[in-house]
Amino acid sequence: MNRRLLVIEDNEQNMYLMQFLLEKNGFEVVGADDGARGVEAALACDPLAILLDIQLPGMDGYAVAAALRKQATLAATPIIAVTSYAMVGDRERILAAGAVGYIEKPINPETFVAEIIQYFSPRWDKAEA
Repeated sequence: MNRRLLVIEDNEQNMYLMQFLLEKNGFEVVGADDGARGVEAALACDPLAILLDIQLPGMDGYAVAAALRKQATLAATPIIAVTSYAMVGDRERILAAGAVGYIEKPINPETFVAEIIQYFSPRWDKAEA
């Protein structure tokens, strides 16, 4: 079963924490540190889900989500925004761009993995968690 997650995050500490938590729970993590690399990685790695920061260098998360949704091979791949953008309208804007979920930073290490797993269904059997 594919347990590969793509994390598109430019902050090294945030990337480290998410990768640590996900790998500790049996996931394989592919990382990208900007939007353009994230789109390339998504096309190359067939991720189960994509965790996407909104504030990225070059191509922001809104543009990344829109670009990913234009790819037929990624149409059913859940995109989950994991971001410190918490202003009125940010959640709605990223959901409109193609994300299925929104998690605010700072993440809670005790609940983070459970929060993202809810967005995998039906592509992933939660019993495998």
